Amino acid sequence: MNLALRQTGALGRRALIRTMRVPQAWVPSLFFPLMLMAIFSGSFAQAPGMIPGFPEVAGFLDFIIAGTILQAVLIAGTSGGAAFAADIEGGFFDRLVSSPASRLALIGGRITANIVIGVAFAAFFITVAMIFGARISGGVPGLLLTFVFTVFLAAAAGGLGVTLALRSGSAEAAQGAFPLFFALMFFSSAFFPRETMDGWFKTVADLNPVSYVVEGMRVPIAGTGDASDALLGLVIVIGLAAISIVATLRSLDRRLKGDL
Repeated sequence: MNLALRQTGALGRRALIRTMRVPQAWVPSLFFPLMLMAIFSGSFAQAPGMIPGFPEVAGFLDFIIAGTILQAVLIAGTSGGAAFAADIEGGFFDRLVSSPASRLALIGGRITANIVIGVAFAAFFITVAMIFGARISGGVPGLLLTFVFTVFLAAAAGGLGVTLALRSGSAEAAQGAFPLFFALMFFSSAFFPRETMDGWFKTVADLNPVSYVVEGMRVPIAGTGDASDALLGLVIVIGLAAISIVATLRSLDRRLKGDL
């Protein structure tokens, strides 16, 4: 077990170093969420208190932090999957398979790196938002809970990215899954509350588990909802992470058996 953990750590460090050396692998995860956070907070600054159904928050910037973190983590998951697929295409994955390396470390390193990146992004966006006047409603405990959400969300997104890489073996195919992540994000309450929606869009948002995850994250950040909302969101994101990792393990088993 100790050997497997060390191998996971080594592969995780490799994944982090390779990500930092390739700006196109991490810049989009910072630039696009930051841009949308600036545009939305500027455009809808008066939404709280003016739009019927909008929850009471100190400001729209407080409200949008959770959605910004979600967007960054999902983009990072796509990039991580593409990087893992590149290792498959380049033969590095095959060399690991033929070595005594733990099979869990093969995927654990990449997912661990995704978690570290996700937490770092969350810390960055929270810091930027606080510089411009946002406040964490739950204080230090709320900040810690936000990072717990981020850990499981990054594990879910990272696991999905690795699963796509294992099944396709193509960096382009893994990167091409971004529209799926995009749809999960925008057809949810990531950027606007479900209470202000109607019609088919609200129906889709109500069925989208991402809505409940991001709403759970807002409880400690913006003070919306209550403890039951946070608990529901946490249960769902843990479930998504578990499903994603199980799918990754099954995809790894199929690739090792030559079924893919």
